[in-house]
Amino acid sequence: MLHPNPQERRMRFVYTAVLILAVFALANSGCYRSSSVRESLSHATRGVQTGPRILADYQPWFGYPGHMNVGYSTQDPAILRKQVQKAKEMGIYAFAVDWYGERKPFEDRSYALLQQVSSEEHFHICLMYDETQEDNGHATEDALEAFDKAYRAYIGPEAPGREAYVTYNGRPVIFVFPKRGNTDWNRVRSALDQWEHPPILIYKDNPPAQYANAFDGFYAWVHPGQHWDSKGGDWGKEYLEKFYKEMSDRPGKVVVGAVWPGFNDTKASWSLNRHMDRRCGATFEDTLKIFHQYDDPEHPMPFLLIATWNDYEEGTQIETGVSDCHGNNRPITETAAR
Repeated sequence: MLHPNPQERRMRFVYTAVLILAVFALANSGCYRSSSVRESLSHATRGVQTGPRILADYQPWFGYPGHMNVGYSTQDPAILRKQVQKAKEMGIYAFAVDWYGERKPFEDRSYALLQQVSSEEHFHICLMYDETQEDNGHATEDALEAFDKAYRAYIGPEAPGREAYVTYNGRPVIFVFPKRGNTDWNRVRSALDQWEHPPILIYKDNPPAQYANAFDGFYAWVHPGQHWDSKGGDWGKEYLEKFYKEMSDRPGKVVVGAVWPGFNDTKASWSLNRHMDRRCGATFEDTLKIFHQYDDPEHPMPFLLIATWNDYEEGTQIETGVSDCHGNNRPITETAAR
């Protein structure tokens, strides 16, 4: 690892530390001036050209049967507009939206609406493609069809609202969330290289060795260091340290750091009873500290991903706050009923 300039490291820390203040103040206090976040960010980043862009993972399935009632539908443009405006006030640059192509039409429609709203609000958005879980021999074709749809509808030169789509060095950014690992990513990469601007594909953790060259970068995701303990005390320190150390040996790759407030999937229909305590906001703060410990200004990480904006089913949402000490991190429907 290179030894960064201490002043530049401090300024980059201040840049993202403002996010903590924004999240706590906006979501936990009920009394907050959004202009203070913008002013603080502007001051913190003055003279710093490489501050990370803050992304937040977004779940587009609420309002669809089978998912819990959080008090809103992700197909309500008014709700989407409020979420975008709130994210901007927090200092968030873009939503990275879970997306399945045409396998899940509801989520696809939600994404289309959110990209339209993002364009109108001068916000940004990108796709996080969820690999199919089906072991039917069609995973590669599924991915090819999905990315063809993405290019035509959301990313390519004729796509409406394409100016809102996240790019890096002039290329669109697509996250990949792996499932069964049945996709031939070398075939997919060859097809995507035919795009006018081939996308930057970013994979969770490490891809299978045979597909390492198909990806342009890697991102971290919510994970304990060792195992999901019953008390939720393992907030992921060892996992994050291992991820960042491994990524330091990947020259030329885009590395995306991650922060999270906690995890609790007990309300999900697919629950595995996994728990990571929010610790009154300390989990969010500690994951951010690890990011800054390994973020080298000589080779800065261009993005920092918050997991997540609104995954109430797995208890990672920051939409209603990062602390669990005052009941502010409940779903919107529960908070409104108080």
